[in-house]
Amino acid sequence: MAAKKGNGLLMVYSDVAAEHDEEYNRWYNEEHIPERLSIPGVLNAARYEAVKGGPRYLACYELESADTWHSDAWQKWLKEPTEWSKRMSPSVIGTAYIRNLYTRIYPDHVPEETAQAGMAPVILVGRMSVPEELDEKFNKAYNTERLPEAMKIPGYIRARRFEAVMGTPKYTTVHEMESMDVVNGEGWEGWRTMVTPAWNTELRPFMVHEEGSPGVFRRIFPK
Repeated sequence: MAAKKGNGLLMVYSDVAAEHDEEYNRWYNEEHIPERLSIPGVLNAARYEAVKGGPRYLACYELESADTWHSDAWQKWLKEPTEWSKRMSPSVIGTAYIRNLYTRIYPDHVPEETAQAGMAPVILVGRMSVPEELDEKFNKAYNTERLPEAMKIPGYIRARRFEAVMGTPKYTTVHEMESMDVVNGEGWEGWRTMVTPAWNTELRPFMVHEEGSPGVFRRIFPK
């Protein structure tokens, strides 16, 4: 079976004025997402709406690798947009517009179960940075202290971490969940506030979240 998740990720965050909202969503769902899914190396895609944090809309594209964005097929759509795209693209009408391209840094490889998984109903996304001198310690603590404990939470599907190759901040974490009940449950709250050695004493005080992060997003397309 064809993989649905790979080594790359494109996240496009946006807000639009209320008068554009209905057409913006139609454009995204009816034209833009199908366009992008037609590009070799685009494995899957979904759109999300913020329940907490922001910006309001998030389009998430699973890529074979970050190089997919640089392919001739992708760049052709950017250079030769449709008339609808010229009017509705978030780069044109967005009151907020963030486009970040990532490469996966955790886990070390994509297990078959993950590769075949669809787009999660709910995702919690953190966009953060730390001082460069803390990078190695930050990644080790996140991967070995924090995330193994998250996997014990009922309804928590998986975590993947990415490093930006286009856009800022440097790191993003995508927590996939079965429903909002996970975000609102005791298990997540216990994980969020738990104390682990290096994380709480040496790293957390220096981690900076981007505005609107962490954000909780529910999938709105496909339903």
